[in-house]
Amino acid sequence: MAGSDTNTASETRASPRSQVPVPPSERRAWLLAIGVGALGVCVLTAALTGLVGGSSSVSTAKPPAVIAATPTPTPGPAAAASVLAGHAVLGASSAATATRHSRTHGKPSAALTRLVDRTEVAVPARWIEGFYPIYGIAQSTFAVNWLLLASIHAQESAFSTAPGTYRGLNFARCCGGPMQFNVTNRPVSTWRLVSDSYLYGTRPAAYDHRTATHPSIYDDFDAIMAAARLLSADGATLSLDAGAWDAAYAYYGHDAAGVAYADQVLARAIGWSQHGFCANCGIEQSLVAAVHAAYGAPVSVALTVATAARARK
Repeated sequence: MAGSDTNTASETRASPRSQVPVPPSERRAWLLAIGVGALGVCVLTAALTGLVGGSSSVSTAKPPAVIAATPTPTPGPAAAASVLAGHAVLGASSAATATRHSRTHGKPSAALTRLVDRTEVAVPARWIEGFYPIYGIAQSTFAVNWLLLASIHAQESAFSTAPGTYRGLNFARCCGGPMQFNVTNRPVSTWRLVSDSYLYGTRPAAYDHRTATHPSIYDDFDAIMAAARLLSADGATLSLDAGAWDAAYAYYGHDAAGVAYADQVLARAIGWSQHGFCANCGIEQSLVAAVHAAYGAPVSVALTVATAARARK
């Protein structure tokens, strides 16, 4: 019996359970996991509050480069002759051109007041940045200064922030979209003349208000490309000069209100070229006066003479 007891004790000592090591403490792992989690929460909080990785409210996109600062224009025979060259006959042919290009379809004065008022709104930086690549593509495609395009965009729809920009027609029931193209004038509407302009440039991969079908006056790319082509056809180039003024004048319509429109559009673009693009800055009235003296005044005189001649007939 004693031998039997000895063997039993030996087997007990050699039991497999006696060879299992004691598991290590999990305290260190838990502390490490808690530390990593806390660090992650801190990083996420910092990112959301703008302390790490920047803030979504910080602007990073840059506008296209300004080609050159345009000096303030001065009046003189050369300037007058240059701008009047685009108006060989300020009579019947001019009236026909005005009908073809007019954005307001017979209500220029009221429209001009409304458009000037719209430029007083504050445009968010993120909103205007969406147009930078489109301005750049339009400039490189049609050789029209992007500042002139942007200035007309500001004048027509306050950079597409005016109510109704992306639906319906304006108060005159003729025009629509970011660049306010006339879709009702005849025999071929202004929009129809240049609606295929988007085909000449590479559409940005993404931008706001992209329409499902093209061309569309409500698609930013389609509209701005069409405006650039129309301005180019009317004499605008990369220079902010008499040709740019004349193209802006034609864009609105050949009348007294069109003169005021062109004065403001070109003055704004020249100011940007001198001081940098600023969507929310006003127009320097001294620049408006200078542009009018150089380019607008001669056309105003010619319009007055033409009107008087028609009255005598």
